[in-house]
Amino acid sequence: MEYTTLGSTDIKISRISLGTWQFSDAWGLKDYSIAKSIIAKALDVGINFIDTAMIYGRGLSEEFIGRALKELNAKREDLVIATKIPGEYLSSGDIFKAIDRSLRRLQVDYIDLLLVHWPPCWHNIPTCSYMRALERVVILGKVNFLGLSDYPVELAESARTCLSRVDIEALQVRFNLVERWAEVEHIPYAEENNMTLMAWSPLGKGALTGKYTIEDTQKLADLRVNEPLFHPDNYKKILELVEVVRGVARRYNKTTAQVVLNWLVTYSDIIVPIAGAKSPGQVEENAGAVDWRLSYEDWRLIDDYAKSIRITYVL
Repeated sequence: MEYTTLGSTDIKISRISLGTWQFSDAWGLKDYSIAKSIIAKALDVGINFIDTAMIYGRGLSEEFIGRALKELNAKREDLVIATKIPGEYLSSGDIFKAIDRSLRRLQVDYIDLLLVHWPPCWHNIPTCSYMRALERVVILGKVNFLGLSDYPVELAESARTCLSRVDIEALQVRFNLVERWAEVEHIPYAEENNMTLMAWSPLGKGALTGKYTIEDTQKLADLRVNEPLFHPDNYKKILELVEVVRGVARRYNKTTAQVVLNWLVTYSDIIVPIAGAKSPGQVEENAGAVDWRLSYEDWRLIDDYAKSIRITYVL
């Protein structure tokens, strides 16, 4: 496994993070034995950076992680656990309540990285009010570092001005070969400020793996039922890109998914893809996306073709 550091810290994190949204109703993986095998495989291949959220499965994801890590006798000091607090939980009283519950579910004494999942846009909680409360939790020792998920750069900058003793160490945004708005502002901002950029949906919820035919996409029964990337107007274009990626993958003896993930880590040394998995085999495949690099020519070949694709969300 390849490693980097979290933001401006000296904390070692794997270049591939294990995403755990799948431990939920949204993705349908609610069998603890399978979840444990996925986490076990992640540890086995050297993934030490685990991403979850308080709302994944209404806490089920955190519960599975906490239980599995205990049963696997994982060393707490070797792990970097990131969880996310949703915008609805950002009143000053709810922040402490939510974090206490998260700690119990995860069965840990502290959270390594706590990200605000999205701004409190429905409740209008003032930015400095919740950011200062989050900073207080860091000072009190229950959270080590802070991050922001799905924040525009303008609001991220505003949130940082509210902090007096800590800074934002990670931004989490949607970024993959065909959904690339992050490269306009977020990536340059993160690079300038020495932040880790955690790329969620790095495989486009599976669309960029080439695993599905257009007919297959009509049978999806999880949250991808309404995913625009799988709409025929978009997916036909994606399948053409997948063929280009497959051609590159054959030259490296890698899978399509591995090349797509490697394209991301080659893009910038601050990018850490959050790769979910529904089986130990998928974890192992994701781990094989690092410790090597695409050539400049192959990176450019994929990049040029991907840039020609325009995804529409108006369907």
